[in-house]
Amino acid sequence: MKHKINYLGFLSLLALIAILGWTTDNTGLYGFFGFAAYLRYFWVVPDEFFRLNVQKAATAAFLAEMISLVPFMFACAYLYSGSKAVPTAFALSFGVTILTFTIALVVLEWKEQKGAEDD
Repeated sequence: MKHKINYLGFLSLLALIAILGWTTDNTGLYGFFGFAAYLRYFWVVPDEFFRLNVQKAATAAFLAEMISLVPFMFACAYLYSGSKAVPTAFALSFGVTILTFTIALVVLEWKEQKGAEDD
């Protein structure tokens, strides 16, 4: 049987951006090391239930981004100058999206694993 590639593992490649933090002394890029946690998905078989969990987590992340972008835009416009407000709001919204996706996926996987232990 041919092993299917779990494309979610490719998110771990974003951790390579953190290496630029070392070379450019930009400490803001160190947060990308968090994407290394997605390496484990290369060894997860992407069955139908896994795909459903990813879809549920992605839906929650999308809604979190759409809901958080407007308040972040207003808050950043109030706190920063005009040229810095928009990129900061989008960066914060991106962070909320990634955290929401990761937490939702971990919770859904935990529930699946807990349900499998009950059998």
